[in-house]
Amino acid sequence: MVQATHPASVTPHNSADANTELILDFAQVGIQDVPRVGGKNASLGEMIQQLAPQGVRVPNGFATTAYAYRDFIREAGLETQMRSHFKSLDIEDLEALRQCGRRVRDLILETPFPPRPRICHHAGIPQTL
Repeated sequence: MVQATHPASVTPHNSADANTELILDFAQVGIQDVPRVGGKNASLGEMIQQLAPQGVRVPNGFATTAYAYRDFIREAGLETQMRSHFKSLDIEDLEALRQCGRRVRDLILETPFPPRPRICHHAGIPQTL
């Protein structure tokens, strides 16, 4: 099994701002980072920080950030399409809400990721994996 190594954090080429990190090691995040990485990722980071020193084995990993998600949406040009689905949505109509959610999820899932070299470079992953 080949394991990819990755740096503690990854930022886009043109930025050194901590708010534009794309990927963070779980060891770097905690409950205070819910807005940056979401609740599940923040909880995993918290577990690593609190339980690993006590001898509890918690698998390491990394979190993609909310900035990475927004960057993907912007680079792929999805924001306008997503907003068009949301603009006339009646949130009280559960069936319409389900259908809208399905359409937006499909839109995201059908959109290709950036080219592999860009992702690998940002994540510190060898392109040969």
